[in-house]
Amino acid sequence: MNTTLKSRLIIGCGYLGRRVARRWIDAGNQVFALTRSSDHADELSALGIQPVIGDVLSPTSLQSLPATTTLLYAVGYDRSGDASKRVVYVNGLRNVLAALPDSVDRIVYVSSTSVYGQSSGERVDESSICEPTSEGGQICLDAERLLQDKLTGRIGLHILRLSGIYGPRRLIARIDALRAGQHLTSHPDGCLNLIHVDDATTAVLTCAERDAGRSPVTLVSDDCPIQRREFYETVAKLVDAPEPTFAPPPNEAPDLGKCCDNRRLREEWGVNLTFPTINEGLPHAIGEL
Repeated sequence: MNTTLKSRLIIGCGYLGRRVARRWIDAGNQVFALTRSSDHADELSALGIQPVIGDVLSPTSLQSLPATTTLLYAVGYDRSGDASKRVVYVNGLRNVLAALPDSVDRIVYVSSTSVYGQSSGERVDESSICEPTSEGGQICLDAERLLQDKLTGRIGLHILRLSGIYGPRRLIARIDALRAGQHLTSHPDGCLNLIHVDDATTAVLTCAERDAGRSPVTLVSDDCPIQRREFYETVAKLVDAPEPTFAPPPNEAPDLGKCCDNRRLREEWGVNLTFPTINEGLPHAIGEL
């Protein structure tokens, strides 16, 4: 295989991105990752990832991005920073697209199911209307539209709308709250959509090797949307915490969320989930703490 086909760039090399990087490296790929911090650069180097110092909010720092063929864009929001979420997600993405090397022929963009505004337990898939009710959901949708406006017909594009990622070290705050007997302020009957980080990694790797076809959008969620009550009851049992109690805000209409349909992920992309439900995923995630 041509070595240029083994060169990847990750922008947003965090909880998900580092797992993708590890599997790309194990398969013989050369992997670069953008980072703002020299400390993070040292961490990336120790993992076999080649760091590139730069910032999506600084166009001049992006002028020498490496000539790779694949870009995984998985930038999260750093609440400790000064920039707003819109500036990071939309303006930062625009800066990267303007500096994109000509060698890049496929982008895998990590978005969110927050682009859907359904709140009565409706089932949603890639064709469902997107009318987000949260500011964050609208920002994610605007970033998706920017990508499609700039790249359709030019570069292969996958937009992966991820449900809530869980996995090792991602449940610590929830476990501490349950053990402390704290009331949960959300509605117990609301629907949770989840994806184990290892399965999200597999989705990224699969899409990075294939054309998107009829639509760039894929929902990445596990097989079984679950009520919030059942999720927290399961976590509590696994960590020997008290049974969870819920105290949703009074006088508010309950937000029952939506239920994500992952059929495209399974049937079109052929992704076989290692953790299709929380019954498999939670014991693994908690056992790794």
